[in-house]
Amino acid sequence: MIFTTALLAALVASVAAEKKERTFAVLRHYGNGPLTTCRADPIVSPGTASAHVHTVMGASNFGLNVTGESLRQSECTTALPKADMSAYWFPTLFFKDPKDGKLEQVPFYYMNVYYFFEPTNDKIQAFPLGLKMVSGDAMLRSPPPGAAYGKGQNYDPSKGPVTPATITCPRPNFNPPSWPKDSDGSMAGIKTNQDGEGWGFPFADCDAYASPLRTDVHFPSCYNPKAGLDDFRNNMAFPTDAGNGKQDCPEGWIHTPHIFFETYWNTHGLVDRFKDLVGKESPFVFANGDATGFSVHGDFVSGWDEKALQQIIDNCNAGHAGMHTCPGLIGGVNDESKSCKIECPVKETIDGKLDKLPGNNPIVGWKYGKGGSGSSSGNDLAVDASSSAPTSVTNVIKQAVTTSQAQTTTVMATTTVQSTTTVYISAVGAKPTGSATDGKALGEFKYAGCYKDASDRVLSGVIRPNLGRVNNTVCVSHCSSKGFSVAGTEYGGECYCGNELSQVEKLDESKCSMTCEGDDADKCGGDWALSVYSKSGKISARDVHEESRHRRHVHNHYMHHRRTPAGRFRR
Repeated sequence: MIFTTALLAALVASVAAEKKERTFAVLRHYGNGPLTTCRADPIVSPGTASAHVHTVMGASNFGLNVTGESLRQSECTTALPKADMSAYWFPTLFFKDPKDGKLEQVPFYYMNVYYFFEPTNDKIQAFPLGLKMVSGDAMLRSPPPGAAYGKGQNYDPSKGPVTPATITCPRPNFNPPSWPKDSDGSMAGIKTNQDGEGWGFPFADCDAYASPLRTDVHFPSCYNPKAGLDDFRNNMAFPTDAGNGKQDCPEGWIHTPHIFFETYWNTHGLVDRFKDLVGKESPFVFANGDATGFSVHGDFVSGWDEKALQQIIDNCNAGHAGMHTCPGLIGGVNDESKSCKIECPVKETIDGKLDKLPGNNPIVGWKYGKGGSGSSSGNDLAVDASSSAPTSVTNVIKQAVTTSQAQTTTVMATTTVQSTTTVYISAVGAKPTGSATDGKALGEFKYAGCYKDASDRVLSGVIRPNLGRVNNTVCVSHCSSKGFSVAGTEYGGECYCGNELSQVEKLDESKCSMTCEGDDADKCGGDWALSVYSKSGKISARDVHEESRHRRHVHNHYMHHRRTPAGRFRR
């Protein structure tokens, strides 16, 4: 066989790109505490105070706005490798004192960031400077789809819903268990297939030596250059099974390192103040008001020197010894005897004993009742589990089975630099009103108007399928192909499908005025506002009762089979 020069080059490149086994290196941080603790999130809420407080690690140019270039100009970083000027942040953990009800920050212990370089047929490449990523879901107050007692996590979207965020509770022994046996998540967390790991807060004291409660977040490792660095909703996906123990990214995407946040909180140091609750309930709550712990999430902006990171990817397997021990590390290592710290740009009281969470986030979940908080521009990413297309990062805001949504309240949040105000508005039984744009047709679907959405989604048949750059025609076509009779677009580029709205509150058309990502001449909803199309061109309050009745039936059916020995939870 005669090989051309081009074919030989392609074969050589293929062999060079192939990776047969996993290597990794743990990025460790140094200094006394985090870079800052602050109500800032330059990915989700650029230019203004974020909805809740975050604990931040990384480069000193972190603030209300960041770019890769600005991070590279930082004076210092909490990361030991000097070449890493990235920003890492996650929700702050609070303790709610059972005696006086006051809230205070749980002492932050430390953070590790694992950099995994997985087996793949792709060439693993350094993060492009300025890449923004979010993983986990700040809106979750119920178990993620795919979560079931004793079931392992899943990071492959081709095999079902991705479950990247959990809580670990190290203990000398697990008798009694940290999560109640056979919990379905309605009143307690759910254990995975590991005794020390679960979805939601444990009811135990996490008292292993030097290992108190830990939050864990896996990030996707496939970057879509067509989406761009800033489009955190669509620019990343988890790789899928390629056979022979390897996972590959879609063609044309860039395979980056798989990063994993471990954040430790010294909950055991507070045990004398909650010992009467051990085994019964959790006294902890995330800064976003989540008392369940299901909303574990994290954010990342790359400020890496790309050449330095690529050298690590190609040459280092330091493992737990730490990335700072990698041979030939470009840039060197920071002095561990020093600290890198900045002041938060949002001036407010977040330390000491507080009457409420900063940002006025209401506490929700389990004994505090159901609901939600934040804005649809928050970390409310989701997947369409029925789609075989590459799945955007992730994960699930809709539990497969819920109780009647006719009782749910709609939550709106307005954030200013000084404070966040959350207002509850009842949406049950709202009467739709007319609109000058009613009746606009897309195939057999007609425009029905602008309707309010809620954190648990008023259209929940399919939640944000991966359709690329969305417009109304694309969304309606997808929903129709899936057999749904209602389609809705939101926030300029999100698509939702269903057969009715679980809550009906019609809004003024001005609320649905965001330009479609896939069509500059059309409008695709707004912030918590859906541009709704239906086959009848109408949406009525009657749909609320039909949906409620249907969900009660599904819930009862699910609970019956979930609790029988042979019952299996299927999506």
